[in-house]
Amino acid sequence: MTATDQTVSDRSTDDRSTDEGARRIADAHDVIEVRGAHENNLQGISLDIPKRRLSVFTGVSGSGKSSLVFGTIAAESQRLINETYSTFIQSFMTTQPRPEVDSLRNVSAAIIVDQERMGANSRSTVGTATDAYALLRILFSRLGQPYVGPSFHFSFNVPAGMCPRCEGTGEVNDLDLDQLFDRDKSLAEGALTIPGYTADGWMVRIFTESGFLDPDKKIRDYTEAELHDLLYKESTKVKVQSINMTYEGLVPKLQKSLLSKDRDAMQPHIRAFVDRAVTFTACPECGGARLNQEALSSKIKGINIADAAQMQISDLASWLADIDDPSVGPLIANLRQNVDSFVEIGLGYLSLDRPSGTLSGGEAQRVKMIRHIGSALTDVTYVFDEPTVGLHPHDIQRMNRLLLQLRDKGNTVLVVEHKPEVIEIADHIVDLGPGAGSRGGQICFEGDLQGLRASDTLTGRHLDHRAKLRDEVRTASTALEIRGATQHNLTGVDVDVPLGVLTVVTGVAGSGKSSLIHGNVPKHDHVVVVDQAPIRGSIRSNPATYTGLLDTIRKAFAKENGVKPALFSANSAGACPNCKGIGLVFVELGPMSTVSSTCEECGGKRFTAEVLEYRLNGLNIAEVLALSVDGALEYLTDKTARVILQRLADVGLGYLVLGQALNTLSGGERQRLKLAISMAKKGTVYVLDEPTTGLHLADVDRLLALLDRLVDDGNSVIVIEHHQAVMAHADWIIDLGPGAGRDGGRIVFEGTPRALVEAAATDEATLTGTHLREYVGA
Repeated sequence: MTATDQTVSDRSTDDRSTDEGARRIADAHDVIEVRGAHENNLQGISLDIPKRRLSVFTGVSGSGKSSLVFGTIAAESQRLINETYSTFIQSFMTTQPRPEVDSLRNVSAAIIVDQERMGANSRSTVGTATDAYALLRILFSRLGQPYVGPSFHFSFNVPAGMCPRCEGTGEVNDLDLDQLFDRDKSLAEGALTIPGYTADGWMVRIFTESGFLDPDKKIRDYTEAELHDLLYKESTKVKVQSINMTYEGLVPKLQKSLLSKDRDAMQPHIRAFVDRAVTFTACPECGGARLNQEALSSKIKGINIADAAQMQISDLASWLADIDDPSVGPLIANLRQNVDSFVEIGLGYLSLDRPSGTLSGGEAQRVKMIRHIGSALTDVTYVFDEPTVGLHPHDIQRMNRLLLQLRDKGNTVLVVEHKPEVIEIADHIVDLGPGAGSRGGQICFEGDLQGLRASDTLTGRHLDHRAKLRDEVRTASTALEIRGATQHNLTGVDVDVPLGVLTVVTGVAGSGKSSLIHGNVPKHDHVVVVDQAPIRGSIRSNPATYTGLLDTIRKAFAKENGVKPALFSANSAGACPNCKGIGLVFVELGPMSTVSSTCEECGGKRFTAEVLEYRLNGLNIAEVLALSVDGALEYLTDKTARVILQRLADVGLGYLVLGQALNTLSGGERQRLKLAISMAKKGTVYVLDEPTTGLHLADVDRLLALLDRLVDDGNSVIVIEHHQAVMAHADWIIDLGPGAGRDGGRIVFEGTPRALVEAAATDEATLTGTHLREYVGA
């Protein structure tokens, strides 16, 4: 070999080594490496998740899916991004604690598209929460005639555009004064009947000690001036026990403190008061349009901006398609793309003026997706939390196309999901379990769909499981007659909802299901409604406090030890003084971060040492709260406690720890906790709104058994649902449609599930019938 040949050979070897090294580096960056994840119930799991692929994470509710995807991967991505900003900028940002994981490598920027409801601000609409209304304002400022000014003159959130009468809210309210006070009582006797206004509380003492009113005088004896001072007096400074305070009449005070807030964001007891005391009507000056007359006078092709915002979005898309003006070419193209995205994602039935707080969790998640459709960003990680929530089987196909579209642009798509339709399109599947809570947090399977089917995991065994049509359906005892229903998009619907059986109301998203049932089933004491409103839980709330079980436990401890029940509350007399009963101590590190650590004084047990000395059947209060529901059933003998615990076990929450903070529960766990509470109420009619939300395939059978038990006990069960297993199991189905929004609002079928499946083979097929027929294999 010549020197030249040797040199060439050496170079070839070097090139091969370089290529091999580059390939190894590339391969290493093709996966998200998770090593030793311990977040929540994860048991030190390690796995590689392929990048630029669609990965679905499944397993029973509480198995650790969200802890891995959201609590570990997405949380660490966001924390690392935040750390790239200066300390000054970080001081204005929410601090992100480091997830409990040994190492996490090759994480790309994560975009979380979750089910958190959009801000329940009365000024926030579908249009303002996206770019659509802002673009529409610019369009009217350019083409609207007569010209009234730049785009902010079409905004109902600034003085230049808002209606002066309603200040841009679109509605005015009137107070029923008799709901504010009892005229036969004095202030000292508790005349004020507003939540939070107790006779000895500060809210009332401002009135009684202001010097303007006689606290012992009955309100019916007030002079005209005194009544004015109580209700309408303008803000003025007063001294109450040497403290400078502001005195203001009840009406303006309530206008600011309660009536300016969105009703959906209120606590239940305050919302009930507002419903009693306040009448909301469309603003007489703007007719509910929110804008002043000048803004409403400007039109394009005879349509003003309020008319455009009130249109069903699919109709708005058609109107925009007819606007052809070269001066706004790029603007109109952008607006059309934005509006078309609503239609593409299955939200064409909404309108831009729809308050964002009224959207369901599933609708809110899809609205958030709109800004990502058509985005030029690639190689990012999209994280979805059950994107099929609230979707009819027909709509799931459309959602699947969007998920695949995001993947095909070169993004990593991580989806927490239970629906087989989504699992089946995955490139990679991670199944967690085998159980929930302390019995979960392990990886049961990793691989493709074929491998999952062949595995002996709970998910693998139930993937092709199908509920069967009933051989014999139950006979209705009577019926709830609904006549001429016109709420929202309902078109004067007449229907008899059978009672004494299991009735499923179904149809595509936006077809009118919730409007029909929630708008027409009477709100009587014997009607129990389990809706989609989220459980508001803090770090101090847990299953024991939420269900009322802790009250029973505290009384049992108090009786056994001869002390006050308040000692056994971590929110009251028994709380550890160092951590105030939280079990954690938070240390503020200025602009850097807030660090939490287990309280050294109580060891995280939340109670004082004195309280922990008291025992009940050999356990102290902290040890009882550390029990699971199943464990507590073996330990507690009190009948009331056992009834509550059995209900929790019946809905599949036997593994749940009594003292676990509510804000750490998964969506499915919260839904079932709410169902367990509702079962305690005495009712003859149960209305359940999508009870399969967050449920694993194996848990659906348990839910069906629970629904059967309710009916067999003499109750009527009405379920608003899309899950085919629940449809197949029903005695009666009411199907709305045929489409959504203006294209829905009609009854397209009512009868037994078997009749719906048989009709699907004829010209009378509905979307629901077609999918149910395919599901049962008919």
